[in-house]
Parts: sequence; C-alpha cells; structure tokens
Amino acid sequence: MVLQHKDGHALALVHKDGHALALVQSRLSQEGRRIFFAFGAGLFVPALRTEENWLSAATVPHQKISKTRWRPLPPGSLQTAETFATGSWDNEENYVSLWSIGDFGNLDSDGGFEGDHQLLCSIKHHGDVMDLQFLDQERIVAASSTGCVTIFLHHPNNQTLSVSQQWTAAHYHTGPGSPSCSNAPCTGVVCNNPEIVTVGEDGRINLFRADHKEAVRTIDNADSSTLHAVTFLRTPEILTVNSIGQLKIWDFRQQGNEPTQILSLTGDRVPLHCVDRHPNQQHVVATGGQDGMLSIWDVRQGTMPVSLLKAHEAEMWEVHFHPSNPDHLFTCSEDGSLWHWDASTDGPEKSSLFHQGGRNSTFLSHTISNQANVHQSLISSWLSTDPAKDRIEITSLLPNRTLSVNSLDVLGPCLVCGTDAEAIYVTRQLFS
Repeated sequence: MVLQHKDGHALALVHKDGHALALVQSRLSQEGRRIFFAFGAGLFVPALRTEENWLSAATVPHQKISKTRWRPLPPGSLQTAETFATGSWDNEENYVSLWSIGDFGNLDSDGGFEGDHQLLCSIKHHGDVMDLQFLDQERIVAASSTGCVTIFLHHPNNQTLSVSQQWTAAHYHTGPGSPSCSNAPCTGVVCNNPEIVTVGEDGRINLFRADHKEAVRTIDNADSSTLHAVTFLRTPEILTVNSIGQLKIWDFRQQGNEPTQILSLTGDRVPLHCVDRHPNQQHVVATGGQDGMLSIWDVRQGTMPVSLLKAHEAEMWEVHFHPSNPDHLFTCSEDGSLWHWDASTDGPEKSSLFHQGGRNSTFLSHTISNQANVHQSLISSWLSTDPAKDRIEITSLLPNRTLSVNSLDVLGPCLVCGTDAEAIYVTRQLFS
C-alpha cells in the first residue's frame, strides 16, 4: 500500500501495482489546519494534520544536530523525561551535550516551553556523531565518523562529561586499495547494559562490553555493503539494515558469521537507513529508506515487507515506535519533516488509553503472498482483517519545513528532535 502525495498534499492511496484504492479530498478545519481524508474500500484515513504552537525550540549556534536521545528514567519512575543528549556533525568542532528542560522555563498553554532549554554540559567529540545511545542514566555511547566508539560519563555534581571508555579503531577498511589505517565510520550503535553492539561502513559488527577493553565478539565482513543501523530483536539477536535494501537477523549464540535470516525489499534495492522493532510484538519491525518509504516487516514469515507506505519526499533518517504506546510511530526526514503516525483504533479514547500503557498496533497495511491475488486489508493490532473499523492518521509535527530533521526520540509524552538548522525542538504534550 502506498500513500502518494505531491507538494505535501495527499493524492491517492494506491497498491504498488498502480491501482487506486481510495480517493483523497481535503478541507480546512476550524483551526485553519488542512486535513486530508481518503475514502474507498472501507477506508477512513485522515492524514497530514499539522500541529502548531506546541513545540519549544532552542538554537544551537554553529552546531548541526545529528542525534537526540532522552535520558532513560529509573525503573518504576512516575516522572516525565527531563534530560536529553545531543550530538553534532559537519562542524569544525563537534560536541556531545546534555540538556535539561525539567526546571527551566514555564509551560505555556499548549504544553511547549517558553525560552531556551538549559545546556548542562558539553564535551568535544572527534569526528561527526553518527549515533548516540544511553547505556544507563549516567553513561552515553557515541559512534564516530572516525570509526571510534566512546562511552562518556556524566558527573551530575559538577555537571561535566568525561571519557569513561573508548575503542579507537572499532571500524576500519581493509583489503586492496585500503590504506593500513583507513578508518571507517561507525554508523550505528545499540545498548543493552553492559553490552554495546556497533555497525559500520566497513560491514563489520562488534559486540563490546562496557567493562572490557577489547571486543567480546567481532563479525568481520558481516556485510559486503554499508551497515546503516542496528537494533536488538531480543537479547542475543540483533537486526541490521544495509545499503542494498536488506534487513538481516544475527544471533550471537551461534558461532558462525552468517545471518540467521535475510529479508529484502523487492525491485530496486533502495538503501535502508533506520530500523526499530515493536516493543511488545518483537516480530514486527519498521524500517525507513533512502526513498522516504516506511516499510513494516513481520520477521516470522516471508522475506519481504508486509506494508509499504510512501511517506517522506527524501531520505528517512529515523523511525521509532513509541516505547510504551506502540500504535504510535514517529519518523523524520531529510526533507525537513517530522511525522507522527497514529494507528490507534479508538480516536476519542487515545488520551486515556495512553496512560494505561502500551497496546498492540494498527497499521495501513497489505499482506504480500506468493499467490496470484494479494489479500489487502487494514490490519487491526497487526492481525485483524476487518478494514471497516481501522484508520491511520499522520500528523506533521513541525508547522514549517526546515532543513533536514536528522534525529528524534520519544519517551512518555515527550519528544525531542534535532535539525541541520542548528535547532532542537521539544514537546512534553505529545498526546494532549
């Protein structure tokens, strides 16, 4: 299923063979927002609703923001997110920084913050920050374009960051035509304390432990192409995406250097840039590609995506299921857009259900099979076949297009994103 749009306006929902499934109309709401509706085949799909006046922004002079991540909350905590980390790229000097919004500024009537966010501390980072993840509440792991992987330790008493551990040549090129010291960018990192998994442009996978000076496990030549991102499927298994449109599953319990499963886009091998897995249904995986397409996969069956959704007009840099309310999904893109995909089935009850914790997801979807006729439906909670009851709503979270939105993170009712426009945007009222 593909959502086609032109100049930011939805035109039609079409199957990838070109047959239209729904017509699209739009109208202006009382608040002045343009809302798109798709009708046909039992579908009701409002799309591309723009929220305004709910984000607070902070300018970061001379710092293009490549990554933003919320600091995790203590287990069982009832607090909302207050601290986040950022990494920068493409600057003369790059930094890893910690910011606070907890006791700074006043909430306005729309849930945004008045005034800038408070910079707690920064530390210089050699090379571009390619990825950034919290190992725990005090330690941050940064992946560098130099191939280095660094653990930074936050000292809250004097608000400083220091280097706790570093693997300087985690990723490097080898073979004919490669200099003896040819560093390769480390493109992705994922953490499950104390374990850290990294992937890189060199096609290498490393498994580190925070208390070990050397890699615990390395899979050299894991991929002949660039690995762009990595996440855990379940504790001993990881997912990687690469530059030829493949999603691979690796099991560290196995001694071999081959993936246990390979899934792939059909047709043009469009590079996949990002990956996330559903927090409750771990067989459900979302990826984003160079063409802006959002793909949904069921790794239990088949070798192709279950759903294809034409989304952004340029590269999709990150995709994230909401960790506790995973029928909400968030994407950001090189085209300067930040989207909230709401696939919950009970519109009036969304706010109250959010406080009850995570639910199963709903998505505009079709099942790909090897049979001649392809069964198409909206799948409620990923398995339902009743299209009349389900819908998807796409909200554009930035009122105006900006330069590339490189990164986002969501935690509870809070979202943070970073852009090439040297700006950070934050909200604490995602579901109001």
